[in-house]
Amino acid sequence: MAGKQDKEAAKEAKREKRAAGKARRGQLFEAFKMQRREDPMLIPWMVGSIVVVAGVLFGIGFLFDIQWTLLPLGVVLGVLLAVIIFGRRVQRTVFAKADGQPGAAAWALENLRGKWKVTPTVAATTQLDAVHRVLGHPGVVLVAEGAPHRVKNLLAQEKKRVSRLIGETPIYDFTIGHEEKQVPLKKLQSHLTKLPRNLKPAQVDALEAKLAALGSRGAAMPKGPMPAGAKMRNVQRTIRRR
Repeated sequence: MAGKQDKEAAKEAKREKRAAGKARRGQLFEAFKMQRREDPMLIPWMVGSIVVVAGVLFGIGFLFDIQWTLLPLGVVLGVLLAVIIFGRRVQRTVFAKADGQPGAAAWALENLRGKWKVTPTVAATTQLDAVHRVLGHPGVVLVAEGAPHRVKNLLAQEKKRVSRLIGETPIYDFTIGHEEKQVPLKKLQSHLTKLPRNLKPAQVDALEAKLAALGSRGAAMPKGPMPAGAKMRNVQRTIRRR
């Protein structure tokens, strides 16, 4: 009886794995169709990367009379490069569509790569300005989005509120935007990774426990609609896994 149940479980696991793979392929295909409509240079870049990489390895192999051995490797590496280019161009399109829309910074933070602990909308106004809190190796990072003259005070108040609990732990703050001293949405990930590594993982966990007592204040950001392109979040994750 147990053997029969194990077989059924194994079959069910295989079916789920096939279904998940089919769903991922479907997401990639839909993303490709969407990107191709908006990005006429997508296919030339992808095809060109395959041709160039394969050609380079074929040329190297020709010098040593092993060109036909290296050609398949060149094609494989070229396809890999084409997938990377596809992912980068999709990401660029997604961020371009989301840029400037309410909730875009929260969406971008929740899709950060790496071990960041994100708490969206810890402070907000009825005009959809918001401050989001991020914990990581740098310490506490407060990210604001909205009108600069309103988020300036919002940031200062949240920074004061957090500092009462965390003592000497570093606090960084910045606003998403394109004005002087602001950080563009598309550069959010790189900006965070450039901050100093002040805390160890255990210290980050302890910091999270301390700040868990702080609730959100102000008007909550609306759950929808999400910024244009946000629906492609799962596609980006699929691309990163490949």
